Amino acid sequence: MERRRFSYEVLVFLLTLLLFSLTCATASSSDPTQLHDHVEQPRRNLLANGLAKTPPMGWNSWNHFSCQINENIIKETADALVSTGLSKLGYRYVNIDDCWAELNRDASGNLVAKKSTFPSGIKALADYVHRKGLKLGIYSDAGYLTCSKQMPGSLGHEFQDAKTFASWGIDYLKYDNCNNDESKPTDRYPVMTRALSMARRPIFFSLCEWGDLHPALWGAKVGNSWRTTNDINDSWESMISRADMNEVYADYARPGGWNDPDMLEVGNGGMTKNEYIVHFSLWALSKAPLLLGCDVRNMTKETVEIVTNKEVIAVNQDSLGVQGKKVRMEGDIEIWAGPLSMYRVAVILLNRGPWNISITANWDDIGIPSKSVVQARDLWEHKTLVERFQEKLTAQVDPHGCKMYVLKPVA
Repeated sequence: MERRRFSYEVLVFLLTLLLFSLTCATASSSDPTQLHDHVEQPRRNLLANGLAKTPPMGWNSWNHFSCQINENIIKETADALVSTGLSKLGYRYVNIDDCWAELNRDASGNLVAKKSTFPSGIKALADYVHRKGLKLGIYSDAGYLTCSKQMPGSLGHEFQDAKTFASWGIDYLKYDNCNNDESKPTDRYPVMTRALSMARRPIFFSLCEWGDLHPALWGAKVGNSWRTTNDINDSWESMISRADMNEVYADYARPGGWNDPDMLEVGNGGMTKNEYIVHFSLWALSKAPLLLGCDVRNMTKETVEIVTNKEVIAVNQDSLGVQGKKVRMEGDIEIWAGPLSMYRVAVILLNRGPWNISITANWDDIGIPSKSVVQARDLWEHKTLVERFQEKLTAQVDPHGCKMYVLKPVA
């Protein structure tokens, strides 16, 4: 009796498996992309471009230049990324934002670079940037017009535009969400994903959807990064609120796809040095894209010191790829922490208030075993503290300032 029951169960299993195989084959013949819904992928379904194993680093034109861009600014920025040593630190994407194209497409429906500001064309610009060992990014929109309304969007032209971008040698696409047909982003953005996958060039796909429909919940199947917030501006209130909104989605970031709280404002002049250090520290711990938004051709010494901090950049680019979180908060005191490779932990002691204050991080809050003894490396002072710490770490923190450490177990 037991043997017959076993044989019946095996037969049912085999029939089920056969039916499943036939279903997959039918889906494959009608729409190749549907098969991916039935096969376990190493995280990604629609976009398997092999990019973004760590968060992207580079520069974007919008925060400082807005629409006042031209090919000379882009070339000079590429030159500056190399001459300042920023490119060697990982800042390799040179991203053109809105306003680079003519308002009207050509007779074949192709996007055309604006003759008055980009007379050499985008392909020539990409060639120039590539010769510098850098990558060129461009901007479009999942709507009929871009946000500036000065150039056409890609809605309805996704496959044509993706092919154009690939032919020009584009490496990065920022895809905005303005002036659309009011359909859901979850309907519009995957169309460009499929278009890019058919363009036969690996192009980093940045979903600039502003957190409208919680893109962290679906962005991993569609792009390499996804905006979790509205646009940032160069102020403490804007910056810190973007960090807060982005932190909610920490569990969704990992190699291949990252939460994006918008570009860096460091060096644009609206915040103090301490506030910019907080900005850069939180973006690094949050595994956010490190896209400079200042004029890198004319950076102050203070700005250079912040954006070239190799130890903070290393936290952002750590191979473990785990986004840090806000693990404790009390009034103006916050503790942010996240694991790093080799059993290390990155910690930020953040003072959001107007007074100098003492802040303590306890091991049980930041994920270190309670009896562990650790060595603390101060990433902004660039020194390893002499004292060994057990159970907790305490420091005085300036107003609108932070301390950032990497803690390494020694016993």
